[in-house]
Amino acid sequence: MNELSAVGGERQSAVTLSAQLARHAATTRFEAIPQAARDAAKLFMLDTLAVSWVGSDAPGCREAHALQVDEGGRADSTAWVYGGRLPAASAAFINGMSASALDYDSIGRGAAVHINIAVLPAALAIAQKQHASGRDFLTALVIGSDLVYRLGVAAKRPNRGFHYTATLGVFGAAAAAARLLGLDAESTRHALGIAFFQAAGTQQANIQPSLCKRILSAFAARSGVYAALLAQRGITAPSEVIEGKFGFYQLYQDGDPGRLLDELGRRFDGVNVSIKKYPSCGCNHTTIEAVLKLIRQYDLKPDDVLSVEVTVTPYIDRIVGGKYDPSHDPQVAAQFNLRYTIACLLVRRKLGLGEIQPDAARDPAIAVHIPKVSLKVDPDETGNRGPVVVRMRTTTHGEISCRVQDVRGGADDPFTQAEIDEKFDECFRRGVRPLNAEQITALTKRVHEVETLPDMVAFFDGIC
Repeated sequence: MNELSAVGGERQSAVTLSAQLARHAATTRFEAIPQAARDAAKLFMLDTLAVSWVGSDAPGCREAHALQVDEGGRADSTAWVYGGRLPAASAAFINGMSASALDYDSIGRGAAVHINIAVLPAALAIAQKQHASGRDFLTALVIGSDLVYRLGVAAKRPNRGFHYTATLGVFGAAAAAARLLGLDAESTRHALGIAFFQAAGTQQANIQPSLCKRILSAFAARSGVYAALLAQRGITAPSEVIEGKFGFYQLYQDGDPGRLLDELGRRFDGVNVSIKKYPSCGCNHTTIEAVLKLIRQYDLKPDDVLSVEVTVTPYIDRIVGGKYDPSHDPQVAAQFNLRYTIACLLVRRKLGLGEIQPDAARDPAIAVHIPKVSLKVDPDETGNRGPVVVRMRTTTHGEISCRVQDVRGGADDPFTQAEIDEKFDECFRRGVRPLNAEQITALTKRVHEVETLPDMVAFFDGIC
């Protein structure tokens, strides 16, 4: 049991939080990880690779990749979709960016954080640099993912405006990288400390849509790699970077140490993640489900709908409730606006990859329905993605409504394997280097058997 003591009116760790997390990251054995956690890591690894593939030609990604190539350096780690090798930190950066680009990656349930787009790019980059085995890679991936989720779910509300994927993801990326570098508990603690000094990123990129949004996870992945490499060279960090006077909890976001450490090493929270069905901010997904249910139930046509009122939580309103402006970065604007989302569904009856392309984001046939949409905020609700209540006034059915509590993908409403396979297949067949059916099958098999690989440097060999 983790020893806790009261300090300054708050329950804090007698041994620093960083030290306890570092010891866990450095010493947890593969055999201690439940099969469910290993399987979840593989599923979300495959999901992250898939969304990286389709995101590789999204605005900004080719340019960022070209910059990494221009900067040069040792050929340690694969740029997943683009091919070729880059220094580990550079590979982590571009892979993290392409995985985030379309906001199609997995999301934490109960924690407003995208885990895998920060941790996987860092873990795979260092695993290849170190010629680590698949078994060691999978262990590090599970540990890093578990840490990010724990930090996210332990964060107290309301959110102060820092972007959790960026500010929390860096710790998981550093933990995974440190584990693969073979750092001991003390050096891993320093890696986590160095990661804190690079933690950055705010939700300003959500409410003012821009390409910066898709590099938040890239910075976290690269910084996690760099933190571990610096710690390997003997660079030190303060011991209380989470709970200290000027640590994460004081300056960024208050948190609950008890929840952070609860059953650490016995329960692995990286399983508490959902695959996304739509390439859109997770705050839109409950509304998407509600609107689609109404459209299908009543066979609604766009002109049937006179008005749409959506009751949302304060967090949803903050992230996707703003004015719709596709004039600068139309794809990002479409991904992070609830008004566009609803108008698009009314016209196209779906929200897929085609619906976040610039031509769709600026489609006059969709734009004409945006003024029909209004938002109402329920201040008593604290959820990050739900509940939402959609009320429509229609010409033929009067007022109709639908309430959705949470995003799909949990144990109560799981995606079918067919739905998951359909998403992966569509994603892998797009991007700068599309895969064919044979390649997709081979890559899927390699992920499912990753712990059997003797050397992760060969992970993509013979596939792409």
